[in-house]
Amino acid sequence: MNTLNQQYEEKVRPCIDLIDSLRSLGVERDLALPAIAVIGDQSSGKSSVLEALSGVALPRGSGIVTRCPLELKMKRKKEGEEWYGKISYQDHEEEMDDPAVVEKKIREAQDEMAGVGVGISDDLISLEIASPDVPDLTLIDLPGIARVAVKGQPENIGDQIKRLIQKFITKQETISLVVVPCNVDIATTEALKMAQGVDADGERTLGILTKPDLVDKGTEETVVEIVHNEVIHLKKGYMIVKCRGQKEITEKVSLTEAIEREKDFFNSHVHFQTLHDEGYATVPKLAEKLTLELVHHIEKSLPRLEEQIEEKLAQTQLDLERYGTGPPTDAAERLIFLIDKVTAFTQDAISLTVGEELKCGEKLNIFSTLRREFGKWIQHLDCSGEHFNSVIEREVEQYEEKYRGRELPGFINYKTFETMVKEQIKKLEEPAVKKLKDIGDAVRKVFIQLALSSFAGLPNLMKTAKTKIEAIKQEKECTAESMLRNQFKMEMIVYSQDRTYSSSLDDKKKEEREEEEEDDYGRSVVYSTDNHATLKELMLHLQSYYQIASQRLADQIPLVIRYQMLQESAIQLQREMLQMIQDKDNLDVLLKEDFDIGSQRAALQSRHKRLMKARAYLVEF
Repeated sequence: MNTLNQQYEEKVRPCIDLIDSLRSLGVERDLALPAIAVIGDQSSGKSSVLEALSGVALPRGSGIVTRCPLELKMKRKKEGEEWYGKISYQDHEEEMDDPAVVEKKIREAQDEMAGVGVGISDDLISLEIASPDVPDLTLIDLPGIARVAVKGQPENIGDQIKRLIQKFITKQETISLVVVPCNVDIATTEALKMAQGVDADGERTLGILTKPDLVDKGTEETVVEIVHNEVIHLKKGYMIVKCRGQKEITEKVSLTEAIEREKDFFNSHVHFQTLHDEGYATVPKLAEKLTLELVHHIEKSLPRLEEQIEEKLAQTQLDLERYGTGPPTDAAERLIFLIDKVTAFTQDAISLTVGEELKCGEKLNIFSTLRREFGKWIQHLDCSGEHFNSVIEREVEQYEEKYRGRELPGFINYKTFETMVKEQIKKLEEPAVKKLKDIGDAVRKVFIQLALSSFAGLPNLMKTAKTKIEAIKQEKECTAESMLRNQFKMEMIVYSQDRTYSSSLDDKKKEEREEEEEDDYGRSVVYSTDNHATLKELMLHLQSYYQIASQRLADQIPLVIRYQMLQESAIQLQREMLQMIQDKDNLDVLLKEDFDIGSQRAALQSRHKRLMKARAYLVEF
């Protein structure tokens, strides 16, 4: 395996170590890293190639043997140094000092992650091997492509495997190492088709031909043409190797001896000797080719990798700021954290009631809702007044007959006037109460929105705030309703300052005269006889008083609602939230963080940490 030229020694290992270090950090969870993925149909000789490169036996057998992606990290040690191995998966890590146990440990790992049987998993197994007999190289071995499900396999096993392979080879950072037996038609192999599907120009694909000893007589020249890149062109070309067959494994031919036999095979082969002479054949030449391809690929990818890390770091920083730091662990600091949170929330609640800017960053504004709802209240008062007038006009004769007593025309029965006013104003009471409840609901929703943004990730604190908001809303709504109903009780006392009433009456009379002048045949003709003089006068008085009363209600109802539902609610909420802080025994419960928020923040912090380390590695490289 020591065929790499000395001139590459200084840059090969650092390049591969850099990517291995980034992969060990877990950076591949955030962005794609340069890699070589090994793919092939079942029984293509994929495992044999990897065994020859790594010097260790990998799981073999019929059907699907590789059931999880296997990251094979090979590190060449100096002559005389001992063999070393380490297998890692999920939270498990185990060192090995005997290459004979590698196959058993991989099978155990696959059973752990993919279940005992023939299922597959996307989870990665990392196998590190250090030895004087391996190249500096990292490969990712993927399950062999299956066409037909066997006993115990799901019917869609083939689709599952293809999806897993696609996940790796689609990445522009991945070189596809396609393993194809020499004794099959290369154009029909599923692995090459998949590679071409994501790499039409063949820029990221390298072909490996296996089992040259099984080539049918007369087809050897076709194999030579394939390796010479004359059949299906790949920019990275082809290599051809002869690994241990089942007979040699049964005879326990060592990997070292197998390499010697491979060399003899190519040197003595009539057709394939030229391929050996040209450097296209044998496992050692493949190791050299793969190492140099990987190093070149890494060097080419580094500038973009640096950009991606910077972009990902910036985004992660923004996400962390959005999630905040979370509750501290120190008891004293936790109390301060809670006080700050609650104080900021209650100050925002007060600011909300006076229309000032909030600290929480949410653009909440209750006053736009209030203006709209109070505007609707005024419209209701105006419509009610118009309806009142139209009812009287339509029922002129009825009112004359019903309310006219022994008084002469032009005299007003005050009791009649008072009764009609009370009836009309009484109709406004329930709409006013409904308006109170509608606005109360709107205010409650805004306060809850404020609590959600202020206490995000702290469900118990949020729940406590929402409970208090709901209770205060009910209490203040009850008080406000009582005040409104008292207001309408007072309105049953028909009263206005003389000057105010006289002014309103004069205005109505002036309007009436102007209307009579504009239309002698219009509405005023109804009152042109002495018989209707009383009703005409009554109409003017009713309109004048209703205008005064409705103006009082137009202002008073909103004032009561604003005072109780907004101002008093915010003050009481502030008082109760601050009192809550005094219960220090409840501190941990209130600051218990939402599991999802906490785990997401932890994941972001972990990502930020590994990306910072990754950036440092790249700077030092």
